[in-house]
Amino acid sequence: MASIAIDGPAGAGKSTIAKKVAKEMDYIYVDTGAMYRAIAYYLVTNQIDIEDEKALTAACESIEIEIRYENNAQQVYLNGENVTPYLRTEETGNMASKSSAKPPVRAALLDLQRNMAKEYNVVMDGRDIGTMVLPNAEVKIYLTASSKERANRRYKELLEKGEQPDFDKIEADIIERDERDMNRAIAPLKQAEDAVLVDSSDMSIEEVVDTILTAARKKL
Repeated sequence: MASIAIDGPAGAGKSTIAKKVAKEMDYIYVDTGAMYRAIAYYLVTNQIDIEDEKALTAACESIEIEIRYENNAQQVYLNGENVTPYLRTEETGNMASKSSAKPPVRAALLDLQRNMAKEYNVVMDGRDIGTMVLPNAEVKIYLTASSKERANRRYKELLEKGEQPDFDKIEADIIERDERDMNRAIAPLKQAEDAVLVDSSDMSIEEVVDTILTAARKKL
């Protein structure tokens, strides 16, 4: 089985790009961020204090996450319930960024992610796929963009949903999340030494996909 690991900061377009690359390669797309968001959703809805390690460990032990593919789309099930529609809120995203640094949360998902890569050809995206989860991945990409461009993408996304977002707050949240992700003690966000750097700030989605496919086909 072959693996393509796509890492990068929040809002860089990893999920969008990874889905398209997986489709072109006829690989399975694994959205690890959605897995962390599923745990975060559970923590938020059950008001778990993530600084209480005992409570957090107990919560993680009671969580079962399953990835299913229905009509060629990834669906995330949490304890038997499809929670996919609830995973993209700002509250869940911020909790995922904080809780993903916690050892009980990481332990709960690491085996699941690695086992999927053993069973299928995968495109897997996240913060530490190439550095920690799949360090032997055949292809590693570090996908990034400026904080302003990432904030602009999120701003437009929220406008389309009928919300009235604050651009400056969105960018501030992104910068704060970058700082948190890059400086966490466990598996910080960083570019793997053998990863190809792709800055999508001034690139179209198609250009980014083509760049990654070119890199992948050289190694696979």
